Amino acid sequence: MHNSAFLDSINIFMLTRRYSKRTISTYIMWIKAFINFHSKRHPKEMGEPEIIAFLSYLAVKRHVAASTQGVALNSLAFLYNQFLNQPLGKMAEFKRSRRQAKLPIVLTTVEIKMLFQHIDTKYKLIVGLLYGSGLRRLECARLRVNDVDLSLKQLRVWNGKGCKHRLTTLAVELIPAIQRQIERVKLNLEEDLTSKYFTGVWMPDALDRKYKSANKELGWQYLFPSYKLSVDPRSKKIKRHHIDESGINKVIAAARKKAGILKPISAHTLRHSFATHLLQSGADIRTVQQQLGHSDVKTTEIYTHVLKQGAHGVRSPLSNLFS
Repeated sequence: MHNSAFLDSINIFMLTRRYSKRTISTYIMWIKAFINFHSKRHPKEMGEPEIIAFLSYLAVKRHVAASTQGVALNSLAFLYNQFLNQPLGKMAEFKRSRRQAKLPIVLTTVEIKMLFQHIDTKYKLIVGLLYGSGLRRLECARLRVNDVDLSLKQLRVWNGKGCKHRLTTLAVELIPAIQRQIERVKLNLEEDLTSKYFTGVWMPDALDRKYKSANKELGWQYLFPSYKLSVDPRSKKIKRHHIDESGINKVIAAARKKAGILKPISAHTLRHSFATHLLQSGADIRTVQQQLGHSDVKTTEIYTHVLKQGAHGVRSPLSNLFS
């Protein structure tokens, strides 16, 4: 808990409404920062002027990125609009952060091949899906067996960023590995079912009520389950969760070092590379937008900026000296 009855009540409020643990942690962090910025005054005693002052401070003094300032604003909008039921206005007066977003780091196809050669065998399918389907790290960890459609060669992504659902492509080259992985999940499940303490995989409330026995069916199990059973922190019941996604970046970092790739990369670099290589191969921007699950095509257009750099866009005058 948070050594604060007020923050604890927000935590419980969000838990009962099925916000993810990550969202809860982020919102509470910014709400706490807002309260501390105003000398620990209670939010009920404050409103738009104090929020504007805090957001302007983040931009002017802390020089945070626009996206960071946006998360802080979302956190405080939730606090007032949802939790305190004190709706805010349009909030147009605060100083907006002008720190320019960085262009994404993208690997070449040669670098992708080099990276794959050094990926730990246990993680090759995961990394294959990150690059081959443009998944976010957590989206990959949360995949269930039912989400894989081998016949249509696509993946169903539920509750991605912004709680959006989408379909994305599945490389046919990964199908044999996926089939082997499903067999491993099946063996895990058969073993789990022998335990009287096993209560099935975690299911969202609506699905849990609608399909009461589905939590012990193969199709609803995580495609990448944790190596051991654990206690669900919400229900206190014994379940098998999905893998801890934080380990994926460590595997990629180790492979990058072995491959001799100098660029700083992470799991998200593979998603950036997926989008850039799709555009490079002739896919239209709207298709790439749908594959990535972006609400606004402007977000996807950053990858066209990457393609316009160097040899894909402006020709250097130095090259003319040697042509």
